[in-house]
Amino acid sequence: MADRTLRPACPTDVEPVAELRALVMRPDLERLGRYDEHRVRRRLRDAFDPAHTWIIEVGGTFAGCVALRPRADAHWLEHFYLAPHLQGTGIGTAVLRDLLTRCDRHGTLVRLNVLQGSPARRLYERHGFTRETEDPVDVFMVRQPGAGYPRL
Repeated sequence: MADRTLRPACPTDVEPVAELRALVMRPDLERLGRYDEHRVRRRLRDAFDPAHTWIIEVGGTFAGCVALRPRADAHWLEHFYLAPHLQGTGIGTAVLRDLLTRCDRHGTLVRLNVLQGSPARRLYERHGFTRETEDPVDVFMVRQPGAGYPRL
């Protein structure tokens, strides 16, 4: 696995993250008939909160991001994007495992939503997330503390 680090996000990270979101979500959004090149970026900009976001760097270079937004009943895993050329290398699994370990230590429930048909759903299921509800666009998933991890 490549040399990866997580650093806290800052406000100036919003544009690289918005561009990465547009790139990695495009295939799934197009498949669902929902891709809009302006809306995909605007939604990220409107929701970006550096206080709860980390930037993933590989070899000192921007490679992705992930957010974990605390709420009263659970933490929401959001904006988990990794550059396409790094997907499948184990980096996403390692980052997710690190975040979930932190949540497990505090007994925190974690929720997320993933687009219908997205291959990312398999990653989440391997980490103990289960389907809670769904609609025509999204699958809403939940993970109980300590639900288990795949082998690296």
